[in-house]
Amino acid sequence: MVPSARPRKLAKVPFVELADGRLQGVVSSGSDIGRVYVSSVEAGTYAFACSTNNNRPCGGARGSFCNHIRALVGEALLQYGVERVARYLKVEVSGEAADANTVTGAMVSTRPAQGDGSAAAQVFSRFLRHLAYLEFEPTTAPLPEMQWFPSTRAVA
Repeated sequence: MVPSARPRKLAKVPFVELADGRLQGVVSSGSDIGRVYVSSVEAGTYAFACSTNNNRPCGGARGSFCNHIRALVGEALLQYGVERVARYLKVEVSGEAADANTVTGAMVSTRPAQGDGSAAAQVFSRFLRHLAYLEFEPTTAPLPEMQWFPSTRAVA
């Protein structure tokens, strides 16, 4: 596991990952505490999708990135750093001062298409699986379902 580039608050974007050729994650609704959005941006094409946890399309993602996708990009930059996110998404940004506006601006300028959102169920399922770990008592004992992770110990 790679530590966060900078600390981030989990209330707005509790789950963000670079996986399956996309930046994807879960973003909390600003108006309804019981609603979350599953948002994603595809690497290279920047095709985007945003829908609620019960598969209703986001009203703001019509023809361009909605605020949920913009929040997802911002939190991904905090989690992974600008260089890693830009490299993963294949976004050309220059300069040390690159931020969420720079990265989303570079993607939006290519006029990305709205994707089909077919990965939303997988992303939300992975988020729920991560939430289940919060219910475990803290322990240093190994978790059987986590044994497939590579060991961080050096092999002599």
